[in-house]
Amino acid sequence: MIYRFTIISDEVDDFMREVKIDSDASFIELHKLILESCGYEDNQLTFFTVCHDGWEKGQEITLERMDTDSDSDSYVMSETRLSEFLEDEKQHLLYTFDPLSERCFFIELSEIITGKSAGKGQVTRSVGEAPSQTLDFDDMFSGVSSSVSSGDFGGDLFSDDDGISDEDIDLEGLDITDGEPF
Repeated sequence: MIYRFTIISDEVDDFMREVKIDSDASFIELHKLILESCGYEDNQLTFFTVCHDGWEKGQEITLERMDTDSDSDSYVMSETRLSEFLEDEKQHLLYTFDPLSERCFFIELSEIITGKSAGKGQVTRSVGEAPSQTLDFDDMFSGVSSSVSSGDFGGDLFSDDDGISDEDIDLEGLDITDGEPF
């Protein structure tokens, strides 16, 4: 049986990948196919999340075994077959490719093709450029850090001019004592 997945991004409007892979393939094979289709390196602790109705997050399938409490099941990509969690068309997955920024692809099981085998998984359609694999935090916060270091916050927060005054702070109910703090 072959699974055909459609992969989209909420960051890049014209990005779309379509892949076909055997239903008995492991999640690690789908992971590698996604990385290959996007030109990503295999250097992040990515994971899949099986979703229920309305993209409600369910079971996670991780790249590496994670220490969890004994009450919850732990699934690893290399040991888990796609068919263990996917059996119906229109089922959804999230593929978190940048765990530090919680960025992910939205994946739909678009079609189940019975009576055939895909052999090695393949990218059957590729539209648009993939979003960058990771965000560059230096670029994101360069404007913020220069404002912080220069002390330019757009005004004095504790001044009487549009800032916070003593009257704005309600101290009732707080135990504030003079002298020894403990």
